[in-house]
Amino acid sequence: MSSARTAERLGRILAMVPWVIAHPGATVDEVCRRFHYDRNELVSDLNLVFVCGLPGYGPGDLMDAYLDDDEVVIGMADYFAHPVALSASEALMLLAGGMAVLSSGTADPVLQSAVDKLTRSVLPDPGVIDVDLGSEPGPLALLRSAAAEGSVVAIDYVAIATGEATSREIEPWAVFAAMGNWYVSAHCRHAGGERVFRIDRIRSAAATGEHFTPRSTPPEPGVRYTPGAEDAVVQIRLAPEASWVADYYPVTTVASESDGTVIEFSASDPAVTARLLLRLGGSAELLAGGDAAMVRRELSGLRDRILARYM
Repeated sequence: MSSARTAERLGRILAMVPWVIAHPGATVDEVCRRFHYDRNELVSDLNLVFVCGLPGYGPGDLMDAYLDDDEVVIGMADYFAHPVALSASEALMLLAGGMAVLSSGTADPVLQSAVDKLTRSVLPDPGVIDVDLGSEPGPLALLRSAAAEGSVVAIDYVAIATGEATSREIEPWAVFAAMGNWYVSAHCRHAGGERVFRIDRIRSAAATGEHFTPRSTPPEPGVRYTPGAEDAVVQIRLAPEASWVADYYPVTTVASESDGTVIEFSASDPAVTARLLLRLGGSAELLAGGDAAMVRRELSGLRDRILARYM
């Protein structure tokens, strides 16, 4: 596929996904008509979007995207529902990119309006640009200092997958950059275990004045999903055609059998597991286990809600 066709496809996907999220129940015909798809193209793009997501790539961080009879369904993608707040440096980079495209003389006229609006926000006085390379955005400096000194930090954090805001106390271990974003790895007292927080999702942060004893060998900083004690854990037998689940999700393989693979699947919300099982249909079997009954209730309720649409 040429770079031009790739850019066109990406642009259409980025326009389609927020619209579908904002219009639950949208039909295939509506989406195809609005975004100039045929049905096969739409299915191809939904398959591309499916299980895309943001760090830390846990079961609650990856998108659902599929056709439910004649309805287009995109779930677990609340981060597309609202505009992302840009830092000053991100806004300046976006502005510079827009100006560069305008200078080529090939830009769509609507880009000029967008650049003008962004210019008024980023550069109220376009004749003066003050660059301070010594400052660090948001709570980055506070968290870096807390990690070095062993200070407890209280944060208000907005989850990527659900948009839920929670107040937590964390014991920061390390601040690091990965895949274009800043993160802090820490012991989260709210969750009772290791968590990795994306710093641009932290709405406020303040030192509590309390100190902790840093671990002598904290985990290597990295973006990953860490199951917590509160997670719903079940065992699932996957048929061969569903083996891709073990590649896309952080699971533990319990047994490899002639008729499939048995995995241990963890999710902070049993509804996540239920949605996956519903999608897999006859290719997956929920086995008995400590949290299986809870997942079965979620799965039954999900099936009932879908059936009710056609009653």
